[in-house]
Amino acid sequence: MAENKMLKFVSVPRDMPEKRLATARREDFREIYAEFARDKAAEQSSRCSQCGVPYCQTHCPLHNNIPDWLRLTAQGRLQEAYEVSQATNTFPEICGRICPQDRLCEGNCVIEQSGHGTVTIGSVEKFITDTAWDEGWVQPIRPARERPESVGIIGAGPGGLAAADYLRRAGVQVTVYDRYDRVGGLMTYGIPGFKLEKEVVDRRTKQFEESGVEFVLNCKVGEDISFDAIRGKHDAVLIATGVYKSRDLPDSDHNGVVRAIDYLTASNRKNFGDDVPEYDSGELNAAGKKVVVIGGGDTAMDCVRTAIRQGAESVKCLYRRDRANMPGSQREVANAEEEGVELVWLSAPKGFECDAQGVRGVHVHRMRLGTPDATGRRMPEKIEGADYLEEADLVIKALGFEPEDLPTLWGVEGLEVTRWGTVRAEFGTGATSLDGVFAVGDIVRGASLVVWAIRDGRDSASAIVEYLDQSASAGVAAE
Repeated sequence: MAENKMLKFVSVPRDMPEKRLATARREDFREIYAEFARDKAAEQSSRCSQCGVPYCQTHCPLHNNIPDWLRLTAQGRLQEAYEVSQATNTFPEICGRICPQDRLCEGNCVIEQSGHGTVTIGSVEKFITDTAWDEGWVQPIRPARERPESVGIIGAGPGGLAAADYLRRAGVQVTVYDRYDRVGGLMTYGIPGFKLEKEVVDRRTKQFEESGVEFVLNCKVGEDISFDAIRGKHDAVLIATGVYKSRDLPDSDHNGVVRAIDYLTASNRKNFGDDVPEYDSGELNAAGKKVVVIGGGDTAMDCVRTAIRQGAESVKCLYRRDRANMPGSQREVANAEEEGVELVWLSAPKGFECDAQGVRGVHVHRMRLGTPDATGRRMPEKIEGADYLEEADLVIKALGFEPEDLPTLWGVEGLEVTRWGTVRAEFGTGATSLDGVFAVGDIVRGASLVVWAIRDGRDSASAIVEYLDQSASAGVAAE
């Protein structure tokens, strides 16, 4: 009888790829996890219990066929594993690196619930697709039939690129417009290299270019080209701009108090080798400074870990709730603490201490958790008389992002938005109030995860193909 290569979670313990020592990884922006070896990836995949109801798949926004590609990996059938993974996910190698698996697939693994330790799904996913690139299995898109219709996509982030991939496979002509000089959106300029090395994004960009996707970069809609011009040039338009307007604090317009997006973009540009005057001047550089980051999400963790690598004297993160209620990945919190970051729980900013040169400290409220709000999370309350001053030379506001006012910014009439400022779009299709205009990702759902943007982009691209088919049928009928 052939050996059963699965169900080994009882005899094989959970293992992760080797993680570089904190003392070493503090010195550079390279990824902190090594790659699984082929045998180790097969061994860890063999721990999958092959559940009849796979909760890992259910809790993945893309509903990836995780048990199937784990089984194929355990059997050594890596090219088939890659093909199954790629069938539902445009960027498995990126999701394997940056998805909060501890809150999604791995956090809902059945053997994790039974006390055996979750399958290391993200690391295997990364291994499969990195192997596919190394072996040449990832090829430019060559649709079986080219279509005459074209779609303009505004935004070269994960939602826009996922849609571009789907549309090119359907033979649709695709042009992507983006405000930045490189493709990738926050994957390029927001997420640091120690979580996602930029070569990973660059090779996908090259694949898109070789697949016939046209990129128009350094292009601000409303300034360099009008929305109406894009709409007039294409048979359909997809808005996938993301959200870039930073949430702010009152009275925070001081030298040395900066936005997370500016800080992270400057760091990533510097690592690309770009000329970054704001970094060189010290404005967006943490070297030698006492750094305080305000916020509790993954962006805050990106900022504190970047500051460590830039040579900050000290790095502290203020968050108004406790560790259990922190919205970011617990794995990222652990990595930050290993690297020397101090997490200051139940602390909220009250104001800033400044002199003629700029910020010198943050006035901090001590907090406690009170009664739950409508979502069930306990609300933070101030502890009277427990305020103190936290010294700081650089304060980074990582409070999340909000949508820009696109109708005003672009001069678009009839594009409906919600009371939160996000574009109002139909669930599942992304159809907006304007005919032939669709919207996906954070500009619809608010600041969220890369994996959700990919899901939205793929779903909307399918709806766009259906819209183009209907338009073509209507045109034939009119003739």
